[in-house]
Amino acid sequence: MLILIVGPSGAGKDTLLNGARDALADDLRFRFVRRIITRPGDMGQEAHESVTEQTFELRKQAGDFALTWRAHGLHYGIPADISMDLARGRVVVVNVSRAVVAEAAARFPVSVIEVSAPADVLALRLAARGRDDAVDVARRLARSIELRLPVERQTVVNDGTVEAGVRELLAAITRASGDAPQS
Repeated sequence: MLILIVGPSGAGKDTLLNGARDALADDLRFRFVRRIITRPGDMGQEAHESVTEQTFELRKQAGDFALTWRAHGLHYGIPADISMDLARGRVVVVNVSRAVVAEAAARFPVSVIEVSAPADVLALRLAARGRDDAVDVARRLARSIELRLPVERQTVVNDGTVEAGVRELLAAITRASGDAPQS
């Protein structure tokens, strides 16, 4: 099962994914995918593989990605080796753009978990991380309202503590994967 984590910028996806990854670290049935992004490695809290646009394009042409998309002026890629994990019956969890959900669903067995938060919370979080100016924050907030998902999804509202959000995401991952995590 490929579990797609989606949601608007500022919803706290990376924070919740980090907590879920830590909680499931000893359960080998789960793989939390590290994305390849044309963004410096020191920006934000997501541990990603940073590459240049040229390297990204070369890797894309070489078939190194299962999914790719462009958002906010950056290229994002999901490694092609997720196919091997899925074939072995592993649960693969990955943060993706809602724009690639339909493509992913056409190619893999997917379950979608949308992490959201109220607009005022999103705006505060986006401003606090300091990567975007006011125009970019407004654009990100507008984008979060515009896009609709082409498949059913579970929703995790991340407007409380980190611990509560992680618990909700773990419960959603458990439901999506069909059974309880093992230690």
